Amino acid sequence: MIPFLDLKKVNEPYETAFQEKLKSVLETGWYILGNEVKEFEANFAKYCGTDYCIGTGNGFDALVLIFKGYIQLGKLQKGDEVIVPANTYIASILAILQADLIPVLVEPKLETYNINPSLISEKITSKTKAILVVHLYGQLAEMDKINKIAVANDLLVIEDAAQAHGAIRNQESTPKTAGRTDEVISNQKSSVAYSFYPGKNLGTLGDAGAVTTNDLELAKVIQSLRNYGSETKYHNDHIGINSRLDELQAAFLNVKLPNLDADNEKRRVIAKRYLSEINNDKIILPTVASQGTKQSNHVFHLFVIRIKNRLDLQNYLHENGIETVIHYPIPPHKQKALSFWNHLSFPITEKIHNEVLSLPMSPVLTMDEVSCVVKILNKY
Repeated sequence: MIPFLDLKKVNEPYETAFQEKLKSVLETGWYILGNEVKEFEANFAKYCGTDYCIGTGNGFDALVLIFKGYIQLGKLQKGDEVIVPANTYIASILAILQADLIPVLVEPKLETYNINPSLISEKITSKTKAILVVHLYGQLAEMDKINKIAVANDLLVIEDAAQAHGAIRNQESTPKTAGRTDEVISNQKSSVAYSFYPGKNLGTLGDAGAVTTNDLELAKVIQSLRNYGSETKYHNDHIGINSRLDELQAAFLNVKLPNLDADNEKRRVIAKRYLSEINNDKIILPTVASQGTKQSNHVFHLFVIRIKNRLDLQNYLHENGIETVIHYPIPPHKQKALSFWNHLSFPITEKIHNEVLSLPMSPVLTMDEVSCVVKILNKY
């Protein structure tokens, strides 16, 4: 069986270094917000090209803390509307709701699965105060267009980069990751949420997340909010939560971060083979918007195809020893938890959720395994 994602194999090369980090953390006797967290925050901020990185308990909390941070700073208030793609993973929407804000769903582009900038303006009202952009499956959304809309309408821009670690935009000028502020925003400072869930491009061995930003005010308030609203022990300035990046998980991330770019390049090599060698009229391959000479704006967290009879193909692949996953079978507006939206219709979103199927994709997938996947798909 070719696994969809073999996490044991992904982490095997780091086993010795992980053991050394575990021993080091144990020996320090400092397990919360210690030197490993400080080191990772500095390393990841440098990697992303941002001034600040604040480690959090998970990627969901990273998003929630951004929203609550803006509320604390008076840039948002409860009841404000936040534009968000309709086809995102539900966590993006739940984070908005968790902060007592109102999500406003916008259809994606069918080709890229990312939010359609052309449909944003029609959803903007006097209550709209922010856009939550999701870089779905590892491909960056059209940030230049989105940022221009945000500037024209005085909106905050928050990025959910849980699936886009290391993706670069504007490659022909200054390289920037998903966490870097675009020049087009002259009167705002962006904020980006990351998840380091084990299956991510940069994944640790448990839950972990981070916020990156160039906004000192936001960084300081999020640092406080993640730690019970406290900057000084037993002095609480805000109504905060407990969502601190674990010292041990930070240690593991410090081990893996230097290899992120190389791992992403392995993903691109696999994706290039899928894109060029899968030849089946029934299967719709993803569209990748290239920048410069490389498709560096896509890190292929997932390689997602579409087909009308998805379950038939999934069963066929399973019978032939290939594991696949559906990301995601039910759109947010059709979930029971969001029953107040169940009557809504988003045809493009629904089409995507009814047809997508994720093929095996990871930096440890072998070329022989890729060849097998291609061969089996072409025979379908």
